[in-house]
Amino acid sequence: MSKKIYSLMAILMIASLVLVACGTNNADTANDNMANDNMANDDAADDAVEPIDFKVCEVTDLGGVDDKSFNQLAWKGVTDAEEQLGVDGNVLESQQQTDYEININAFVEEECDLILGIGFLLADATAAAAAAYPDINFAIVDVDFLEFDNLVGVNFKADQGAFLAGYVSAASTKTGKIGTYGGVPIPPVTVFMDGFYLGAMYYNEVKGASVEVIGWDPANPDSGLFTNNFESLEDARNLTITMIDEGVDIVLGVGGPIGLGSAAAAQERGDVWIIGVDSDWSQTSPEYADVILTSILKKVDVGVFNTIKDAAEGNFVAGNNVYSLADGAIGLAGIENFSAELQAEIAELMEAIIAGDIVTAVPAAAE
Repeated sequence: MSKKIYSLMAILMIASLVLVACGTNNADTANDNMANDNMANDDAADDAVEPIDFKVCEVTDLGGVDDKSFNQLAWKGVTDAEEQLGVDGNVLESQQQTDYEININAFVEEECDLILGIGFLLADATAAAAAAYPDINFAIVDVDFLEFDNLVGVNFKADQGAFLAGYVSAASTKTGKIGTYGGVPIPPVTVFMDGFYLGAMYYNEVKGASVEVIGWDPANPDSGLFTNNFESLEDARNLTITMIDEGVDIVLGVGGPIGLGSAAAAQERGDVWIIGVDSDWSQTSPEYADVILTSILKKVDVGVFNTIKDAAEGNFVAGNNVYSLADGAIGLAGIENFSAELQAEIAELMEAIIAGDIVTAVPAAAE
């Protein structure tokens, strides 16, 4: 670990700012028949951004814009761009994988200026459209594309946040067993699981501990645990129950909203923590706050907003944009709830990760 330790107070302040930003929600429009609300609306009208002639169109993965995960965060990036930049936003929600191509082509017909594909599973449909329509700009979340002049990848070092969560879990377990599973075995899922595993192993190394990770070993990915879908909370619940029966008391489910099945199992069994992904689950799913140890923050909304801003301002550049712990797009929620000792260790880990002194990805995925 690096011996150049930044100010603990500064690091924790950065972390707290990340949490505040993550917990911000869009306000609903006020009721027009109330005097106070009318005054507020008048003030908002004075500050309103002038609409611009730029149409942004999002195609979601399965789960839709209210999945409390990356689809919802991506849509927040679009609505933030509507409010702050004046663009015109639209969305089509995919109900099945065959909808990807259909929805993208529908937006091509609408002559959208920027078409956003949300998630790794949209890679083929997005690449095909980018090749067929070189005059339209495309972007996709969680995919690296370099061969197109009209396509940008919006990517995140989720392994960095997952590493912190693995370390925290290893420090917090009472049974010496923590677990993780994924929805579908694709890179944007397994990168969380890799980081989580490596974080726990790092804890073992520096503390002389022997915490065991159930459900994933980067050296033996074929033995990993997966629900093989992103929809079934019941599948996630059953898998979590199985791990709890093996002695696991902290569970990271990497599959967007299906992780709420783990939260239900944790409440049912008791003495079990779960870890949220993408957003701060204690805010987005407060009914499970009592079993949420922390959440790995992956601020898809920031990446989507920045991509829209670049395109709307004529600065669209094809390639891959990668967001990380260093720029606040990756983080860990609820740090302030941990002991002072663990907070200090997290601060040191954050500084070391940012400096490149700690590797949080398996060698095959490392840059």
